Amino acid sequence: MDGTSDSPWAGIGLDSLSGRVLEYLVGHASASALTVAEAVGASREEAETALRSLEDALLIIPIAGRPPRWKAGPPRSSLGSLLARRRAELARAESYMEQLHEIYDVAAHPHAPHLVEVLEDNEEVAARYAHLLKGSTHEVLHLAKPPYVTGPPAASDQRGTAQPEYREGIRLRSVYDTEGFTDTVSLETALRGSAGGGEFRLSSRLPVKLVLFDRTTALLPLHDDRPSAGSLVVHSPALVAALAALFEAIWKHAVPVSLESRQDWPAPRPTRETTPLDERTQAILDLMATGMKDDAIARVLDISRRTVQKHVSEAGTALGARTRFQIALRAAERGWLPLETPNSNE
Repeated sequence: MDGTSDSPWAGIGLDSLSGRVLEYLVGHASASALTVAEAVGASREEAETALRSLEDALLIIPIAGRPPRWKAGPPRSSLGSLLARRRAELARAESYMEQLHEIYDVAAHPHAPHLVEVLEDNEEVAARYAHLLKGSTHEVLHLAKPPYVTGPPAASDQRGTAQPEYREGIRLRSVYDTEGFTDTVSLETALRGSAGGGEFRLSSRLPVKLVLFDRTTALLPLHDDRPSAGSLVVHSPALVAALAALFEAIWKHAVPVSLESRQDWPAPRPTRETTPLDERTQAILDLMATGMKDDAIARVLDISRRTVQKHVSEAGTALGARTRFQIALRAAERGWLPLETPNSNE
């Protein structure tokens, strides 16, 4: 096997170097970073980066010592799990494609303004968002990912990018893009929403930004990568229902997380009764399940990377596990991590 452009690793999210490192470790009992670097023709720093990436993906197992060494996990189980996640993502993407095509059809026919409005002015978008939010009586649904609108406060508090005051009694459910969740706007928004009783989850590769109000009206940007370019206000019952179904599909498979272990969390911290883990360790495991790396988890929870690693070690002790792979597997087996998130309506 080699690391040419024909390598299969890109299809499962690994770069060519990481693929070569994994191929080498599969054929050897264990190896240090220096040995790996020499074997794959890379610098030690490049090899260490690839090893950390493979460890985070639960494909290799670290071995303590001087120098530290790594060994490959059983490919059939470790790569099999990774491939299963990729297949599930592709299946969901196909479902999202059909939902989004309906949006495209409506946007391509501007002769039906009673079904879809196009707002091109940022101030008009912000005003409509505030109006729809104020008029909501029971539910607001929200898909959020960067880039966000920048500019005047009123302009940035729309399309789910910030949290104005919600009417008491309204249920707020938000799904944030995992890769963009460490963005300052995402974190501040999630903190305010959660402190006010909102629920939120994380999901990778959100297909669209979206806010749904009482399942009667939807607001979404004209261009995901240019949020200041205007928004669509959707009134069509069929299209709003399709967008709501899209949200529920994403919500069902998204990973629930908690920010209650942050040092700046304003609310009392209840004790979980379902696991023997403390709130912070549980939160770290939840974020690990989304694919977040230690640095990202530390930023989300406002703690140091060392603290993250300390709690991961404690979780390993509680589970009788030595590696991140074993921790994730045994936590899921005991029900401490959801293998699949239940439908929110159940």
